[in-house]
Amino acid sequence: MSQLIECVPNFSEGRNPVVIKQITDAIESVENVKLLNVDPGKDTNRTVVTFVGSPEAVVEAAFRGVKRASEVIDMQKHKGEHPRFGATDVCPLVPVSNITMEETVEYARKLAKRIGDELGIHVYCYEFAAQNEERRSLANCRSGEYEGLPKKLQDPNWKPDFGPTAFNAKSGATAVSARNFLIAYNVNLNTTSTRRANSVAFDVREAGRVLREGDPVTGKVVKDKNGVAVRIPGKLRKVRAIGWFIKEYGVAQISMNLTDITITPIHKAFEAVCESAQDRGMRVTGSELIGLIPLNAMLEAGKYFLRKQQRSTGVSDEELINIAVKSMGLDELAPFNPKERIIEYQLRSDRSLLTDLSLEAFANETASESPAPGGGSVAAYVGSLGAALSGMVANLSSHKRGWDEHWKEFSDWAEKAKGFQNKLLELVDEDTDAFKRIMEAFKMPKGTDSEKVVRSEAIQTATLLAINVPLTLMETAYASMEVIQAMAEHGNPNSVSDVGVGALCARTAVQGAYLNVLINLGGLEDNVKSDELKHRAEGLLYRAEFKEQEILKLVYEKIG
Repeated sequence: MSQLIECVPNFSEGRNPVVIKQITDAIESVENVKLLNVDPGKDTNRTVVTFVGSPEAVVEAAFRGVKRASEVIDMQKHKGEHPRFGATDVCPLVPVSNITMEETVEYARKLAKRIGDELGIHVYCYEFAAQNEERRSLANCRSGEYEGLPKKLQDPNWKPDFGPTAFNAKSGATAVSARNFLIAYNVNLNTTSTRRANSVAFDVREAGRVLREGDPVTGKVVKDKNGVAVRIPGKLRKVRAIGWFIKEYGVAQISMNLTDITITPIHKAFEAVCESAQDRGMRVTGSELIGLIPLNAMLEAGKYFLRKQQRSTGVSDEELINIAVKSMGLDELAPFNPKERIIEYQLRSDRSLLTDLSLEAFANETASESPAPGGGSVAAYVGSLGAALSGMVANLSSHKRGWDEHWKEFSDWAEKAKGFQNKLLELVDEDTDAFKRIMEAFKMPKGTDSEKVVRSEAIQTATLLAINVPLTLMETAYASMEVIQAMAEHGNPNSVSDVGVGALCARTAVQGAYLNVLINLGGLEDNVKSDELKHRAEGLLYRAEFKEQEILKLVYEKIG
């Protein structure tokens, strides 16, 4: 999967839809970015915008949004209930998938520098992007708000990280950060009492509750030597929570902000609320997700609840998500549609994928006059079926009567098989994309000498990609044979013929991809590189053929 980051800029305009539209239009003008949500607030006079995409595209879209905001918002005329100090008040970047926080910080600082240098806006970097401890806190960076900014800029300790020190009266300052994904999440209780809901909220939230003498509700507050109230910490780190009654639903809820789901994921928050509610004579009836959630958070929740049942976690993403939804009651108050609520699925809906086709449609598309999908995509698909068969045998083995003590072992094998299956499915489309890149390169103009050079370089780059994709396919299909062999040796003996078919599929994928490597090597001008890649491919082919024979020998012995 590609790297994805989310951006959640807050613009100091929540009342004029024309102005807001100009800003979001600027954001949407960038390719590979999807606008997920626009949430204006009249009282706060502030709009929260959420969009997601590849890191480079998100940085460009954020810059364009900040630029347009600086043109259409005048902070000298701004009034609102929410703290603010700039036309684009905050602009956090959030890692979503396949990208580290360290990498996200680099993109945040790149964006901050560009805003300061090109737009002349004062920029402060906070949270993970902060360059000193005092600036980690957004409240510290924004203290004094817009009205206090002229004085703040005169203090050497508060010189902006990027941008000028001379006061920009129209645009003010912008706080740029890299932060963890925040999830707004409510858990429903079988009570209408706000006070009882708050008691649960105080149990679980990081800030906990104030320590009192005697009665925990009416007793005198205990203070330390500095006169500060002593607190009893709650169960969950990086969680803010409060109890409230929702008239629309007729129930009380624990309303939580999970500010770092790497520390407290959604399923852990749910379980903690369940335990506290039960201890206080209540029970949880379901829960409610506000906004969007990363795919991995739902998958990890599904795995958590399956492990509690001692069931294999190496099942499809669809099944994991369904388990998570049912276990946490995410569909109690309204239907939960994964395509609408999971970030990666929102993005995927914008792209037509071969793997979204039915078996019949895929076969028909392959048989059509178009040269793609071709042998490489078919080889990848066949390889994914081989991995899927090994995963099936692992799942069957984990639930086999009398093998209960081995469920975890087979669950681990099933998860490994699923990883190979998913990667091989991705390569179905990657192979076709690589072929299209070559076709596009050959269509480039070649009139002038410089055009010829650019075209030649593009062809060589595309050719190398068209070699590396099937090479990756070979490596992945060969690696999947480890699971296939393990199932031949230790899996459910009633499914050993399925293991044999899996081995044949894996070897076919390797051999099919090898043919693709060979045909594209002819277009590579670097002979040294060509020889190196050919040697790698030949080694993989030999090992896969040998491994296939090892597995088939085991299969035939067990079949008898």
